[in-house]
Amino acid sequence: MNTFDRSPANKNLFLATMAFAVAFANWGIISGLAPLLRKELGLSVTQSSVMIAIPVLLGSLGRIPLGLMTDRYGGRIVFSILLAFTIVPAVALSLNHSYPSLLFWGFWMGLAGTSFAVGVAFVSGWFPPSQQGTTLGIYGAGNIGQSVAVFGGPVLAGIIGIPATFLVFSAAAVVWGGIFALTANNAKPPSKSKSLAENIAVLKTEKLAWVLSIFYALTFGGFVALSIYLPTLYKEVFSLAPADAGARTALFVLVATLSRPVGGILSDKIGGQKLLLGVFLGIAAISWLMAMPSIVLFTIGSIGCAILFGLGNGGVFKLVPQYFPQQTGSVTGLVGAAGGLGGFFPPIVLGICRDQTGSYAIGFGLLIFFALSCMVVLSQTFLKSLAKVSQ
Repeated sequence: MNTFDRSPANKNLFLATMAFAVAFANWGIISGLAPLLRKELGLSVTQSSVMIAIPVLLGSLGRIPLGLMTDRYGGRIVFSILLAFTIVPAVALSLNHSYPSLLFWGFWMGLAGTSFAVGVAFVSGWFPPSQQGTTLGIYGAGNIGQSVAVFGGPVLAGIIGIPATFLVFSAAAVVWGGIFALTANNAKPPSKSKSLAENIAVLKTEKLAWVLSIFYALTFGGFVALSIYLPTLYKEVFSLAPADAGARTALFVLVATLSRPVGGILSDKIGGQKLLLGVFLGIAAISWLMAMPSIVLFTIGSIGCAILFGLGNGGVFKLVPQYFPQQTGSVTGLVGAAGGLGGFFPPIVLGICRDQTGSYAIGFGLLIFFALSCMVVLSQTFLKSLAKVSQ
């Protein structure tokens, strides 16, 4: 890329990062309001966990078709329509936020979570391979929208009420969707010549795409699971007020978000493969602290994992465009879906563990096992191929 391309590239990176942030804020608003909703509706821990996890479901599975659509039609139109759509579930929830309504419309609010797959395909076309790790790490900093939801949501709801809070968050997405539609540009014309079957073929034939999906299920899934469930954990285990729990969760999200660009930069320097090895080892070594009843140890464990999750997310998305430069949107959809699903199941598992055993310890034990399993898979795939190249 020559120097004349940098200005429009940076402009579109900024527009996409902000779009991702407002979309992610809407994706996380139900989890941010969960302590208030649970008290108002008299929900059990398991019911609350399901309510929190439901938006993650469509936000995960929807990344595959949205990634394919971005490759086919371009990120500008897909991202703009996606942001505008948030007004539909927001209006519905402002009129009725009963538990059944939260489950149904929360599912559709989850569509905002597909924004990551759209943005990665949109942004990656603007930058050369040598800068992909840094670029996508910066874009991934749009995760900060989750922090806005878990901290700002309860505070805003205390001032204007829960129904109006849904509308305020959605209004921000609709406004930015309009700005994005008018000012953003695709790096290259969308490829409408490829059929759906041709676009999805890579998902059937490429083993490494599925391996990256497993890794992202740990790094991004772990981030999502804790970012949406920490308010409940702080309330249930340590009896913190919703605003205090939201502030601590916002810190977790902020640390993970700031770590993601660092992960991208490190991946550009040492390789995403080597970075992920350290990340998986670190997660396995520190996760047990979150099973402790001490809020100090719990905080150390959660912040440590936030750093590692962020670094790992940057590492995974250094590898996606590196190994799949022509199918970035398609593979991003698959990898992003796996990451989202990695965040869907843990809150439900944690809720069941709490209701059945009175403790969340088993859930964190499963996190350690998953991290060690990813280390084994990494050694048998990416690290093995690196060793062959160096010989």
